[in-house]
Amino acid sequence: MQNKKVNIEDLGLIDYQEAWDYQEKLFDHTVQIKLSNKKENKDEPTPNKILFCQHPHVYTLGKSGKQEHLLLDEKGLKEKEARFYKINRGGDITYHGPGQLVVYPILDLDNFFTDIHKYMRYLEEAVIQTLAHYGISAGRVDGYTGVWLEEDKDRNLGERKICAMGVKASRWVTMHGLALNVNADLSMFNNIVACGIQDRAVTSMEAELGKTLDIQEVALVMEGQLINLFEMEKI
Repeated sequence: MQNKKVNIEDLGLIDYQEAWDYQEKLFDHTVQIKLSNKKENKDEPTPNKILFCQHPHVYTLGKSGKQEHLLLDEKGLKEKEARFYKINRGGDITYHGPGQLVVYPILDLDNFFTDIHKYMRYLEEAVIQTLAHYGISAGRVDGYTGVWLEEDKDRNLGERKICAMGVKASRWVTMHGLALNVNADLSMFNNIVACGIQDRAVTSMEAELGKTLDIQEVALVMEGQLINLFEMEKI
């Protein structure tokens, strides 16, 4: 039985490890329901959850990432008041911090569609449509995940990344997700080779629009796009 209902929770500003532990708890709970259903021939519905949050300064390295893409040593991390974690998502290194909207969908894709490629494109599309709501034209770059802005010759700006993505999926249950730079401190990206990409810049909604945005408002727009794309029912 497919369950299209979703519970959405705003965790506010939360330590990365605390949010990661919470994700793991939700993820494991859903996986256990699926295993029990299969073993005992049951049809208990699996839950869907989307977490919205921000993190204090932190750098995270995915399974396919390289340690040398972090350009700070332990002393440098302390000076920046930042933490560093090696984590179990895909992708390379990225930064999270205040002013960045982080979204963690813990979904059972059996409730929607069993296609990870499609899932990633839907996450990207939710961001693209959210940005369009604010008058920012964004899209994709071949060979890279995430959401990008095209070259702007009038402002002498090349292609630049505004949203990073990295997910984990097992038994069609997802965790981790996306990070949209709303009002993020972009100087913090200077301490990494962001997503392992050396020749492209990083930007934010604030930098593109020249004004600070209400991150809670952006979260509500994003929430609506995700619900619409996945044809969810909010509970």
